[in-house]
Amino acid sequence: MRKTTLKAIPELKTEAEEFEFWSKADSTEYVDWSKAERVKLPKLKPTLRTISVRLPVSMVEDLKILANRRDVPYQSLLKVFLAERLEQERAKRKAG
Repeated sequence: MRKTTLKAIPELKTEAEEFEFWSKADSTEYVDWSKAERVKLPKLKPTLRTISVRLPVSMVEDLKILANRRDVPYQSLLKVFLAERLEQERAKRKAG
């Protein structure tokens, strides 16, 4: 079912207001996605949050060995591993 009249997007003054709005709004009521174009934003940097994770020493050492073999920092390799696992879990959720 295609909507012929789109709602106007309200003026949102802060990123928090924008997040709150879009977390509850149905974007198809505001945007005609059939006219959307895919773009690349090469300078866009994701928002990062520093966390503290306690890991067994042996696990950190194994991670450092693997990272050294791939010539990457071990924290970067850890992020890759986490991203891969999260993608697997999302795929499982979609399939089941």
